[in-house]
Amino acid sequence: MILNDRQIIELAKQGMIEPFVPRNVRQLDDNGKRVISYGVSSFGYDLRVGRHFKIFSNVHNAIIDPKNVNERAFVDVEAEDGYILIPPNSFALAHSIEYFRIPRDIMAICVGKSTYARCGIITNVTPFEPGFEGQITLEISNTTPLPAKIYAEEGLCQVLFLRGEPCEVSYADRNGKYQGQRGIVTARI
Repeated sequence: MILNDRQIIELAKQGMIEPFVPRNVRQLDDNGKRVISYGVSSFGYDLRVGRHFKIFSNVHNAIIDPKNVNERAFVDVEAEDGYILIPPNSFALAHSIEYFRIPRDIMAICVGKSTYARCGIITNVTPFEPGFEGQITLEISNTTPLPAKIYAEEGLCQVLFLRGEPCEVSYADRNGKYQGQRGIVTARI
């Protein structure tokens, strides 16, 4: 069963999402500036992307190897003026502002927001397994031949929460390799 806003809010009160925004924010109160929405929605939670990004770069002719990630394949970028630019046909990693603690009877799936998808920006995040705890490393692809803006501290993707019977072995029980992650975590084996 997919969880609705009331159920998500109740689980957030128990520590599932921190910091938690209990409403869907589309406009900042202090100056009326429009933002890409974040916070709880009818059947999900729109998470926010942080200010730090790793953009893939071919400056050092590095090879991408999931078994041996070369940090020279990335350029570290901090969002200046509230956004970063991802080069055409390129890829970046970022992390969620929110820290998640997924209960044993919940599986979360992250999907891209239509605002970005309609601009050729695709987000991919693997499922948040029962027992997972940590910030989320976000994968962002710019599929267009143009530079693309990604707005820091605003919504990037929506998390859907599915409830089932509690699992026998959780991500925490098997000491998942990304358990407790903070910031951007590159591939591990």
